[in-house]
Amino acid sequence: MKFNKKYKYPKSMRSLIDGKRHYDIDQEKLPSVTTILSATQSEEKRKSLADWKARMGAQYADRVRDIAAMRGTAMHKFLEAYIDGSGHKDLTSVGKEAEPMAQKIIESGLGDLEEVWGQEVTLYYPGLYAGATDIVGIYEGQPAIIDFKQTNKPKKREWISDYFCQLGAYCMAHNYVYGTKIQKGVILMCSKDLLFQRFEVEGNDFVKHQHEFLRKIDQYYKNVPQTKQAQGTKNDQ
Repeated sequence: MKFNKKYKYPKSMRSLIDGKRHYDIDQEKLPSVTTILSATQSEEKRKSLADWKARMGAQYADRVRDIAAMRGTAMHKFLEAYIDGSGHKDLTSVGKEAEPMAQKIIESGLGDLEEVWGQEVTLYYPGLYAGATDIVGIYEGQPAIIDFKQTNKPKKREWISDYFCQLGAYCMAHNYVYGTKIQKGVILMCSKDLLFQRFEVEGNDFVKHQHEFLRKIDQYYKNVPQTKQAQGTKNDQ
């Protein structure tokens, strides 16, 4: 793979508003993509998560969630260091679990990454949302948004529509701000048992998920009118 810094990506600061992640970009506080997705979950998904937490017990469920989050952060650090050539070691128990997961993604998923435009890239759609994606570049010969994911157990494609919406959001933001025509999203995932999965979304299927995210944006701002009003004030100045 090679680095090609085609675009100047913004620096941003993350902040919490009512406990929800936002990005400070160009004097706007924009809700993160994950904040929007979380706030617009279907009742079915909310019930499923609540039922799982009830079965597991709240304390145990929170521990499973927290360990998964730490493992995911550690895995990302290994992958970032591999891509930029800086090297990384983590001798903690979480790090020892995450390193082989990162190596599995490197071996099975990064061979098709041909060009890196940026990693840990902050993307934003002015006045609406922001987020950070793992890689923007050329994958299998096509411009693409690439995200790394860890999982406790292998996933079926129909279970991860939110991930595709997330990629669609980043794609729309990049295309709007930089005038690109990215039409492909890639998820490189590894389970804690070292099963690698690659999910790709493009064409009409990708457009469908982008439209779904647009509906979620509309729903989010209807439910949080003060946020939209505050941003509108800043945009009008």
